[in-house]
Amino acid sequence: MKESARELVRNGVKEKLARNKLVVSMTVRLVRTIEIAEIARTAGFDSIYIDLEHSSLSLDTTGQICMAGLAVGITPFVRIASTAPEYIARVLDGGALGVIAPHIQSSQDAAQIVRAAKFPPLGARSFTGSLPHLRFRTFPTAEIFEALNEATMVIVMIESAEALAKVDEIIAVDGVDMLFIGTNDLCSSLNIPGQLDHELIRNAYSRSIEACQRHGKQLGIGGLSAHPKFAAELVDLGARYFSTGSDLSFLLSAAATKAKQMRDH
Repeated sequence: MKESARELVRNGVKEKLARNKLVVSMTVRLVRTIEIAEIARTAGFDSIYIDLEHSSLSLDTTGQICMAGLAVGITPFVRIASTAPEYIARVLDGGALGVIAPHIQSSQDAAQIVRAAKFPPLGARSFTGSLPHLRFRTFPTAEIFEALNEATMVIVMIESAEALAKVDEIIAVDGVDMLFIGTNDLCSSLNIPGQLDHELIRNAYSRSIEACQRHGKQLGIGGLSAHPKFAAELVDLGARYFSTGSDLSFLLSAAATKAKQMRDH
């Protein structure tokens, strides 16, 4: 029996979050080849997100890595460098199963991301055939829209005091799946740069988790890989998506440890 569009488009992260399970993610900033998707799976990650905001990776490279992720069962997200609708569409058409949108300041900003990421009737994303999510198979347009709207996640970043003040109305936007706290930038906005476990940050996370729980949404953690105890506390409070670090940081840390080990031998 031929598979339906919904059966082909599986978002493992969304399914796991629906079961209230912890999702662990790796950021891709350095590696430009598709092997990173298989490495992430072998290492035990659920997801990768390709960081186009803070890297020189191209859309072509991004699409190749996303398609590799789809092939091996690693959910590919992309942190976008621009919130322009045409940019979001290209990222999603290339194989991403969701966008992470930085610098969201209001519910209006969040609604614009949803509109760009979702097909009608939920949004205004332009349609093209031959999508990698469907293994380039053809299905009725309405079936494609329904399957991809269900699978595609919209993740909005809270990175400023202004956004934090509006966190409840931002997460309430229909079509937004997750808040993702950019801890470093939020620290800077709160005039406590680098103080990732400051009481103001703890309060920001508590407030955001409560807002997510009120609206049946999820909360993601970023920038706390050097504070595992704090991160664990947030998971206990209800955070379910944890960005553990980047390919660059993992490589540098392991290399530095090995070099020190040999010199200290």
